Amino acid sequence: MSRRVVVTGGSCVSSLGMELEDVFASLKSLKNRVVRMDEWDLYAQMNTRLASPILYELPAYSRKKIRGAGRVAILALAAADKAIQSAGLAEETELLKSGRVGVAFGSSMGSINPLLDFFSMLKPPHDCSKITATTYIRSMPQTCAVNVSVFFGTTGRIITTNTACTSGSLSIGYAYEAIKFGMQDVMIAGGADELDATESAVFDTLFATSVKNDTPELTPAPYDKNRDGLVIGEGSGALILEEYEHAKARGAHIYAELVGFGHNTDGDHITQPKKETMQIALELALKDAALSPDAIGYVNGHGTATRHGDFAESWATYNAFNKRSVPISSLKSYIGHTLGACGGIEAWLGINMMNRKWFSPNLNLKEVDPECAPLDYIMGDGRELDVEYIMSNNFAFGGINTSLIFKRV
Repeated sequence: MSRRVVVTGGSCVSSLGMELEDVFASLKSLKNRVVRMDEWDLYAQMNTRLASPILYELPAYSRKKIRGAGRVAILALAAADKAIQSAGLAEETELLKSGRVGVAFGSSMGSINPLLDFFSMLKPPHDCSKITATTYIRSMPQTCAVNVSVFFGTTGRIITTNTACTSGSLSIGYAYEAIKFGMQDVMIAGGADELDATESAVFDTLFATSVKNDTPELTPAPYDKNRDGLVIGEGSGALILEEYEHAKARGAHIYAELVGFGHNTDGDHITQPKKETMQIALELALKDAALSPDAIGYVNGHGTATRHGDFAESWATYNAFNKRSVPISSLKSYIGHTLGACGGIEAWLGINMMNRKWFSPNLNLKEVDPECAPLDYIMGDGRELDVEYIMSNNFAFGGINTSLIFKRV
């Protein structure tokens, strides 16, 4: 027998800010947070100079608490900490340590700088002095999940999803299943990624980055005919998922119910998305939620502003919705592509847009690419919509596809 799963807390850390009111003020200002990274000029062979960094100070934690945390793990901790507080669980030490609370958190990889310390021993003069007791801890793929677990003292399940751009959404999906099928009562779930030039270089080699270096305010432009690629951002997003009766018994505020999760892989190409299997992932989420496509009032799109990505995603969505022109927009037009963080950030902001009955537009979308499916791309000043269900989709290298469906409570 499956159990209901609700969202009792959440948070996001991005270039838009950390406080929800600040984030929505930024969204309604209709201005992105993309800047030119002058310090990247030293990478002469890299074409892009654009990114969406966090330009404010992150919360300060005691050194003892974060000695094994690089920037990516600190981003994860900042989001998880604020999410725990919003869920009213910060003082529930006994519950957190009960074994009924788990962590599902992912990132594309660990922090970059500690890896350089390892590489220093492999090249002349083979210097090992930079390697410390925490070098691996800060650089390991599971650094976000374990740092969050240790920080809050959780003793339940731990799931680490290092699946690039689906790290956050896959963590949320796996956490949902852990509660739905009775393995846990509460899960801290999400994803994070720090900004580094090497991440932009990955996409730059594929000619997938925006090179509008002198006009950062005009890019990225998901689904637009004249878009020229993605922009990398940084941040983290976390949800507190909880079994419905458990949440009700402690009087928790419920932000939404997570009713559907779909996940599959293309099994075809590492970097080229496949619209047919992407469509199936969306259909799996609808099936899990026992919903008709007509029930979904809004889709939070992955919207990377790459030609192949936008094309495949839009047609997968259109076909999964029985050729219905469902409203869709991408938050990446504001904050860039935050990689492993985007699933968590987009889920939390999507829930809050649903509750506020206002959905952000696709910035910089002036003329829809005729190669994209004929969806209802939200433009202009955004859209006031009163909907009961939203879908949030993410796709990643490796052909990894995820879809989450949230219900307004």
